[in-house]
This record gives sequence, structure tokens and C-alpha cells, in this order.
Amino acid sequence: MPFGTNCYLVASDKTHDGMVIDPAGDAVRILNNISELNLKVGLIVATHTHPDHIGAIAHVKEATKAKFALHAAEAGIVSQYENSQFSKFAPTFRPPPQPDRLLKDGNSIDVVDIVFRVLHIPGNSPVGICLAGYGVVFSGDTLFNKSIGCTDGPGGNHNLLISSIRSKLLNLPDETVVLPGHGPNITIGWEKQHNPFLR
Repeated sequence: MPFGTNCYLVASDKTHDGMVIDPAGDAVRILNNISELNLKVGLIVATHTHPDHIGAIAHVKEATKAKFALHAAEAGIVSQYENSQFSKFAPTFRPPPQPDRLLKDGNSIDVVDIVFRVLHIPGNSPVGICLAGYGVVFSGDTLFNKSIGCTDGPGGNHNLLISSIRSKLLNLPDETVVLPGHGPNITIGWEKQHNPFLR
């Protein structure tokens, strides 16, 4: 896909139950990986509804019968998408379905024996979320390697994004691994020292 979006598969070592985070595109590859790892996907989570993070949700949901979850305030945004808005990216892109679960800040996401906490971090989008647990945080488009999410799109707010990152992410342990929506993994401690936007 042209976006270079990171999609993540998260599952229990014991039961192989898990979830998909930000299935952006290339549904065939995602489904092949799920099959190769023998995973039982019960949940699909979108950190936000920018098209480069949700293009394969419809395909993955149909194939796995998983529930789809996103922030409560974005349910209305999903309903506004049309096929024409996605086809310009790739013929296989389809608008996501309506969510089965609506998330809010502080919610727990439970998939059998794995649990992640929802952190609402607006700024890149009005209601972007991150998922924290087990020494990692899936940061969507909020925090990258020495960078932050863009704030010049609809609903973007630079000052809000910075304050949200400081209050919700930088208070995580320094060794917390940041798994971003684009680019390489980093740690919270690394970003505190090297991210010019957070100094």
C-alpha cells in the first residue's frame, strides 16, 4: 500500500485468541498471517478513522467474524465514508462497517486473557486512541520516531496533541515500547530525550 501503515496482530500465547490493530490495507496478507499463526481473531481495533488505517477492516471482519471497535465519537465518521473515497487508494479498499463496540478513555479491551487500556489522545484526529499494556503502547498516529502525528487535517490540533502525549504517554515507564502507526518502534524514554516536538 502507498501509506506504509503498520498493522499489528496481538494474541495470547496460551489460547491464540487475539485482535488486529489498524488493518490498513492488503487484507490478503493480514488474513494469511492470521492463518499462519493459527490465531483466533475476536476483535479489530482502529486507533482512528483516517483512510490509511481502516482500508482492510471490512475484509478482515467478514473473514474472521471479529467485532470491530473504535472511539465512540468516530462512529458517525465511519457512516459518512463512501466507496469512491476509498477506490482512489486501491481497488480493494472498502469503507469499514459500523462498529460493534464503542470505546472511551480508560476502557479496558479484553480478548480472553489479554487486556489493554484505552488512552484517548486527540490532536492528530479529534478522537484518536492508543492501546497500552504489557510494556508496549500502540500509538496510532500520535507518536513516531522523533516526530508526532500531523495536525493540519480536519480536527487536527497541535497544542492538544502535544498536551495529550505529555499527559497520557510520557507518564508511561521509559522502557515502554512504542509501536507506531508508521515507521520503526521506539521507546518512551527515547522519545523524551530525542523528540524535538516534546522538549
